[in-house]
Amino acid sequence: MKDNRPKNLDFSTFHLPLPAITSILHRISGVFIFAGTAVLLWLLSESLASEQGFNNVAMWMDNLIVKLLVWAVVSGLLYHFIAGIKHLIMDFGIGETLEGAQLGAKLVVVLSVISIVLTGVWLW
Repeated sequence: MKDNRPKNLDFSTFHLPLPAITSILHRISGVFIFAGTAVLLWLLSESLASEQGFNNVAMWMDNLIVKLLVWAVVSGLLYHFIAGIKHLIMDFGIGETLEGAQLGAKLVVVLSVISIVLTGVWLW
């Protein structure tokens, strides 16, 4: 049987809809926070080990690179949490239409941006 379907292997021409992008980002953020949580747990462990450890973590948190790293991990956690809630709501059958998926994806983006910016303001 001959397959007459067109084959497009140029990924730069693909235009994914917003719900697909938010779903892909949800998976990527899950992988990112898997590794990033180790950094946060290490900082927590260090800060709880002794008074000197706490002072070390406080000093490290004054470093721009460390602060950006913590903000990136927390941002990934926030996005993953918000997108996960959207997926749970969809598991109940809410927002499964095309319009519902678009609205859900827009809400995920807006709520994530707001929470990530507020977290950045809080960190600095």
